[in-house]
Amino acid sequence: QVQLVESGGGLVQPGGSLRLSCAASGFLFSIVTMNWYRQAPGKERELVATIPSVGGINYEDSVKGRFTISRDNVKKMVYLQMNSLKREDTAVYYCNVRLSRNDYWGQGTQVTVSS
Repeated sequence: QVQLVESGGGLVQPGGSLRLSCAASGFLFSIVTMNWYRQAPGKERELVATIPSVGGINYEDSVKGRFTISRDNVKKMVYLQMNSLKREDTAVYYCNVRLSRNDYWGQGTQVTVSS
């Protein structure tokens, strides 16, 4: 079955960095688009970054220039490098894949940006 397992969240000061990881299994990873979403308290879940199997990577406007999404098709991993973190980046971050019109999610990893 499809499994997505995130890791790498934590508490970081403003201006700091974190690297999130997502381990995927149960589907043909190399040919699908992988996504990172986040959900802050009281807000809707939002798409942060998208990396297709080929083609262009996309970012939500507020993270452009600060976040970098990448993937390793051999290890079946997707990463989110987050630099210059801001308090407003505080959220639960989720790894996502859409397969046959079904969305699959990991359990999420908490990122808290605070001094």
